Amino acid sequence: MPSPYNLALVHHCNDCPQRQLAGAFCNMASQAVDALDTLKYTGAYPKGALLFVEGEQPRGVFVLCHGRAKLTTSSTEGRSMIVKIANAGEVLGVSAAILGKPYEVSAEILEASQVSFLRREDFLQILATYSEACMHAAQQLSESYQSAQREIRSLGLSHNTSEKLAKLIMEWSATGEETPQGIRTQILLTHEEIGQMIGTTRETVTRLLSEFKRKKLISMKGSSLYLLASEQMGMMVST
Repeated sequence: MPSPYNLALVHHCNDCPQRQLAGAFCNMASQAVDALDTLKYTGAYPKGALLFVEGEQPRGVFVLCHGRAKLTTSSTEGRSMIVKIANAGEVLGVSAAILGKPYEVSAEILEASQVSFLRREDFLQILATYSEACMHAAQQLSESYQSAQREIRSLGLSHNTSEKLAKLIMEWSATGEETPQGIRTQILLTHEEIGQMIGTTRETVTRLLSEFKRKKLISMKGSSLYLLASEQMGMMVST
């Protein structure tokens, strides 16, 4: 039965198609998945819902069963930066739960999503009992580390904001859909949020996207961005 957010909730992990995604935390043997099923609390969340807030003590972890979420960090002056867009199959809050230290980022839902919550003690129990779950958690932590290193390199070594935006579009398009109009990527972020990802303002993002469209590097229809000239866009990104 659809939820209030038009989501068909999947209550049993063994029945979930997202479980088969490469790199998904739940892509484990049936015994481990059955244990996860008995301990999790599943619900539907609307766009804009906060799963946890930076600095909050870790109550547990959140498995993103369906949908996307943005992870942000803030300065004492109130400026925010998006450090990652999390996709279905990822588990959020792992490092805080394992270390028992406050969440280092805030997690906000980007679109209507299904999320499963695991209390910290239950999550740690699963890691201690099932080596496969432990390995998957370690893989996601490693991916987060590598992602952070890429972001540091992008922000620190990119010569200008145009290059940073071009690199971001290239990264999005790497998992996009091939269409006759170009490589299609759905963009659920506002221009302000894109600016938070590359350390610039909403006005600059709007200006640069218009410039990319004028040069026929991209086109945009609604929330869809089409990469038209990947070679030319790639030439804008320094090695």
